[in-house]
Amino acid sequence: MHEQLRDALSHVTATIETSATLPPACYADASVAELERDAVFRTSWVGIGRWDQWKTPGDYSALTIAGMPVIIVRDKSQTLRVYANTCRHRGSMMLEGSGNAQTISCPFHRWTYGLDGELRGAPDMPNGAVFNKCDHGLIEFRAAERDGFAFICFDNDAEDIDVWLGDFSDVHRPWNLASLVTTRRMELEVDCNWKGFLEVFNEYYHLPYVHADSISNVYARPDGADQTTGQYSSQFSTTEGTGGLLEATQQYALPSMPSLDGRNRNGTRYTWMFPNMTFAASTEAIWIYEATPIETGRCRVVMTVCFPPETMALEQFESCAQVYYDRMDAALAEDIPALARHYKGLASPFARQGRFCADLEPSVANFALWYADRLSQHLQ
Repeated sequence: MHEQLRDALSHVTATIETSATLPPACYADASVAELERDAVFRTSWVGIGRWDQWKTPGDYSALTIAGMPVIIVRDKSQTLRVYANTCRHRGSMMLEGSGNAQTISCPFHRWTYGLDGELRGAPDMPNGAVFNKCDHGLIEFRAAERDGFAFICFDNDAEDIDVWLGDFSDVHRPWNLASLVTTRRMELEVDCNWKGFLEVFNEYYHLPYVHADSISNVYARPDGADQTTGQYSSQFSTTEGTGGLLEATQQYALPSMPSLDGRNRNGTRYTWMFPNMTFAASTEAIWIYEATPIETGRCRVVMTVCFPPETMALEQFESCAQVYYDRMDAALAEDIPALARHYKGLASPFARQGRFCADLEPSVANFALWYADRLSQHLQ
């Protein structure tokens, strides 16, 4: 199996015109998903959304990322921390969902930890040479915040977040991403592979066929993918009106971001932060998707929409923002059936590697090359 996979991955190359797509097994084979967990999710800086999910000390979320349960929490010094969601007593998962808590307490035997991960209480356990609380703190992973986005990394040997992101901040500086405020966040599960979901967000090929009557005519033919130094891909397209609204609702457009000028005021930049987070930076808002695997044919998706604080202060903001949310929902409703069909086709024993459209799928090809390289290294 591994030899066949290595051979298939070798056909994914840097020359998009002749490169093959990822092999179908990368989407539909459970054994490849296990490799993917170790080669991709355990070695990368994984995107977990916007920083303002955890504004105040004690704000937390319990997530499962590629089968790995974690707790994200803002500690008392305003530092974002990430811990394995497994008690140091006998391994029980401790927290679920999201909320605010000043301690992390295991409901099984009430071992209790501070927001700094240190064990504070262990009922009926001695504290001394035989059992020292200092030796039983939560297992902690790396966390980072850049440009308003939050990331975690399970690998202590992985490169620093700023090396990982490369020139990301410079490329996206016109949008002043760190200043944008989350106004909507929605979670859902979709019947497709997580990579397929992110791919459809980053290619223009499907627009006239899947979105013929909604957003297709908003977008002009895109520029080529940017040459970047980080672990991401980005592509810009001018738009007729704004990409944040349907063709029929352009009259509800909100003002452009104050930081934008020139061509950036007349288009949308689509960026894929490898492996699992992508967003569109339009003239007046950004909308973000995170996708992580539940199983090969099902993924957890989070949609987030952000606006500048100046726009949020406008009297018409709430009513106009709802029209933007309606556009996101409408496009998603058109994408989901296409994604379900895509996965079913990939799961066929007769599915084979395909080819890319160089002009309309460069970010998908860039991700395929990145992903193939990480799996290939792991298989060596």
